[in-house]
Amino acid sequence: MKLTVFGATGGIGREIVRQALAAGHDVTAVVRDPARFAVTGERLEVYRADLTDPAALRGAVAGKDAVLSGLGARSRADAGVTAKLTRSVVAAMDAESVRRLLVVSASPLGPVPDGEPLLGKAITAIVGSVLKDVYADLRVMEAELAASATDWTSVRPPKLTNAPVTGRYRTVVDGNPRGGRSLARADVAHAMLAMIDDPATVGRGVGVAY
Repeated sequence: MKLTVFGATGGIGREIVRQALAAGHDVTAVVRDPARFAVTGERLEVYRADLTDPAALRGAVAGKDAVLSGLGARSRADAGVTAKLTRSVVAAMDAESVRRLLVVSASPLGPVPDGEPLLGKAITAIVGSVLKDVYADLRVMEAELAASATDWTSVRPPKLTNAPVTGRYRTVVDGNPRGGRSLARADVAHAMLAMIDDPATVGRGVGVAY
C-alpha cells in the first residue's frame, strides 16, 4: 500500500514508518524538520511541510491508500494542537479525495468497561482531571472526524511505554479492554497498521491495551 504518516518524528509515528517499511509498504513521512528524522528506507519519501497549511499537505496525501497520524500534544502546554493539525490533514485529504484515516487518541475518551476495578476507575478519573485540556482537544478532534467525509478510525491507547513491539494486545471497538493500563508505542503503531483494512473499525473509536 501507499501510506502517508503524520507526526513521523514522534514515538508512535516513527514506529508506524519503521513497521510499514518492514512490511513492504511505500511510505511518505511528513515532517517539519527532516534533520530530526533518522529513519531510512528504499520505499521511504520524507516530505517537509508546514502542518498548519492544508495546501502544503496535498502533495503528501495525493494518491495514497491511507493516512496514519501520530500527531498529538507532547505536554499539557500543547493542548489544542491535535485538533488543529488534524483539521489541516483532513482538509488536504478532502482536496485529494483520499478517505482512509487512522489517528491516535486516548483511552479516557472511551467508556469505562463493565467490571472495571475501582482502582482503575480512580486512576482514570485522576489522569482525566490532570490532562483535561488534552482530552478536551482529542474530543474536538474526534467530533470533527465524525462529521467529516473521511473513513476514520480513532485508536485509543492507555498509558504509553517505549517497550518493543509484541503484536499481542486486546482491542475493543467502541470501548476499552477491561483492566488495560498500558501499551507500547510500538504496539499502537502495529495496531494502527493492522486496522487499515478492517471495515469494523471505520467510523469508530477502538480501545487498545495489553
